[in-house]
Amino acid sequence: MLQTAAVVVTASAALVVGACSDVEGAPQASSAQPSSTSTEESDGPTAGTAAPGEEASSGRTSTGQGEGTAQTSSEEPVAAPTPTGPEPGSCAALAAELSPAAQVGQLFMLGVSTESGVTPPVADALATTQTGHALLLGDTQAGVDGVRALTDALRATGDQPDGVGLLVAADQEGGQVQRLRGPGFDRMPSAVQQAQLPVDELARRAEAWGGQLRAAGVDLDLAPVAGVVPPEFQGRNEPVGLLGRQYGPDTETVVPPASAFVAGMERAGVGTSVKHFPGLGRVEGNTDLADGVVDVDTTRDDPALAAFGEVVDAGASSVMVATAVYDRIDPGVPAAFSPVVVEEMLRGDLGYDGVVISDDLGVAAQVQSVPPGERATRFLQAGGDVVINGDPAIHTAMVEATLALVEQDPEVADAVETKAARVLALKAGLGEGAGLADCTPDAR
Repeated sequence: MLQTAAVVVTASAALVVGACSDVEGAPQASSAQPSSTSTEESDGPTAGTAAPGEEASSGRTSTGQGEGTAQTSSEEPVAAPTPTGPEPGSCAALAAELSPAAQVGQLFMLGVSTESGVTPPVADALATTQTGHALLLGDTQAGVDGVRALTDALRATGDQPDGVGLLVAADQEGGQVQRLRGPGFDRMPSAVQQAQLPVDELARRAEAWGGQLRAAGVDLDLAPVAGVVPPEFQGRNEPVGLLGRQYGPDTETVVPPASAFVAGMERAGVGTSVKHFPGLGRVEGNTDLADGVVDVDTTRDDPALAAFGEVVDAGASSVMVATAVYDRIDPGVPAAFSPVVVEEMLRGDLGYDGVVISDDLGVAAQVQSVPPGERATRFLQAGGDVVINGDPAIHTAMVEATLALVEQDPEVADAVETKAARVLALKAGLGEGAGLADCTPDAR
């Protein structure tokens, strides 16, 4: 379990919040020597006295002076070797083998237009920053074959470390938020409509939709939306309610269909990202299009938050954090920049220890007042793992700001290595064949 953030003193210190060590430190050998009058506590026979029918234990020595009958071992006890690093073959071991720049690259997801494809700025950003993930942006009618041509081109362009592949993601929720369409892609109903289906039927359909994504070279679906939209917000909730992206008005209604969606995608070999923690159902503005979006109702112990935990338990691969501000949780701080939201609530209260992804920190209006590099480092400082950036023009600045912190502080470097290991564990379970990372997730 990751420890809860307490006080952020400096930028580099804050980035360490949320990092957990894979290997406990080796216990220090005692320097105390046995005296002539002391004996070692044991569950066995008293030192110097053999058990019936046995010789005296070789791991126990009597030092009593003048005790002619005492038996003394000729060998000192040998302590079992203590592991000094990650388990070989684990994702932690693979992360440790990466250069600092490669570790940082695994913490970024670059948005790529499905219309313009691999432009020179995109190609340059992927090749020079070792970015680990790409997100397909914009609606396309290119169909499965057309999208597959784009994902193949992205993988040919990206510069990934040995044993690691580029992860490709898409927003494929259904309804108005179905980015990939055309031949080979079914038209997906909205979440509101999906919620009307029997859960077994929805899971079956989600498996089919996931198979279409796999055929197109997509590994991760940034769905489903687990936030509830109360009836009083339905007609004025721009980011979710007005688009039909919600499964229902309460946790009891949301969890079964959202979990079925996750289960179907998982059976198809496609990961999911439950979003937008801690929920966008009680705001009016859309953070992609407006700044100053604030939730004045949601509290840290709000019953609606349970939906996120339950959908994660159903198998969601990651959690996306919103950029809205939650005044009754961490006033004035966008959730993606808030250790209270990420570390204390998501990782602490809900016990989540997987990959945390940001909502867009590139072109979203909500974060434009924050310098690009600071957007990335503040999210990682808050406990996040993967920065989504929809603007290739600022991508290098984001990556370089993070790498600068790594180079300044060894503790920050350790924190980034831990995040990279978490991301590699996600990758190892996704993709075609043996996965997108050559490591064992359970051993990280």
